[in-house]
Amino acid sequence: MSGGVKKISKRKENYYKKILEMLGTTNQVLVVTADNVGSNHMQSIRQDLRGKATLLMGKNTLMRRAMREYSQSHPEIEPLIPKVAGNCGLVFVDNGGSITDVRKTILENRVGAHAKVGSIAPCDVIVPKGNTGMDPGKTSFFQALSITTKINRGKVEIINDVNLLSVGDKVSQSHAVLLTLLDIKPFEYYLKVETVYDDGSVFDPSILDFTDDDILDQFRLGISRVAAVGVAVGVPTVASVPSNVYKGYEKLLAISVATDYTFKQTEDIKKLLEDPEALAKLAASSTAASTATGGEAAAADAKEEDEDDDVGLGGDLFGGGSDDSDDAMGGLFGGSDSED
Repeated sequence: MSGGVKKISKRKENYYKKILEMLGTTNQVLVVTADNVGSNHMQSIRQDLRGKATLLMGKNTLMRRAMREYSQSHPEIEPLIPKVAGNCGLVFVDNGGSITDVRKTILENRVGAHAKVGSIAPCDVIVPKGNTGMDPGKTSFFQALSITTKINRGKVEIINDVNLLSVGDKVSQSHAVLLTLLDIKPFEYYLKVETVYDDGSVFDPSILDFTDDDILDQFRLGISRVAAVGVAVGVPTVASVPSNVYKGYEKLLAISVATDYTFKQTEDIKKLLEDPEALAKLAASSTAASTATGGEAAAADAKEEDEDDDVGLGGDLFGGGSDDSDDAMGGLFGGSDSED
């Protein structure tokens, strides 16, 4: 009927309401692309996400329309709308769930696949050297692809590893046939996480790879750099105060040792320096402690060696007839001096 209002199907209407419902129940969303992901693979992903998240796939225009309506009362969702493009879907993380765990579950669900003619290689494809199991009649096929081969035991053998495809190359008919004959599945297909939305923030998924330890390491590195700059330019900061105090104490200690001036923190050190015998005893005790530690380690090593000798050179173990070391060695090498 011309000029009339286009009627929306019940299925699309329910899908539209479902998106609005999910946007209202969670503040964590992943935008994923599903290139080359089959229906069985998609079903497997949905099963793995049960209890963690909900995956919705559909028309981008419908998803963006629902998100625009939701953004009227929740403007923080607006930066996510332009990210809905291509063959994509939305993964809504359940309340109380971990967005990192959901992403990990998605990325772990991968399926190997043969290269299809006309597809774009998402990774480098290396054909390994070795026996292909093919008859010599296939030699011309390899020559057409500039792959060096030889005949070994009646089979075609590839001499060197071959970089057949690079990232972004288009798979030709010859490439697809060769990889199929060699039973190589070079590509892995999975839902690729493109964008992360977390409580009003939109960011790249690589940010989720950072752990708490990584953040703390970066924080420590920043503090150390601030402290180094403060010390170098002579401007005290909260980060450089401990270093400034320590350096100041070193200078005061040097002055105290070189002069008659003494304060509480240098009394013990000056007494020790003024008493050569006490200083010598302290040095001797320190040396003895180091020697004792080293001696215990050496004794432990020697004990292990003795145990190895008892097991490895025993006459009974290798057929020797005497407990003497010569007889034991004779048993080890199959004879004795008297037999020679």
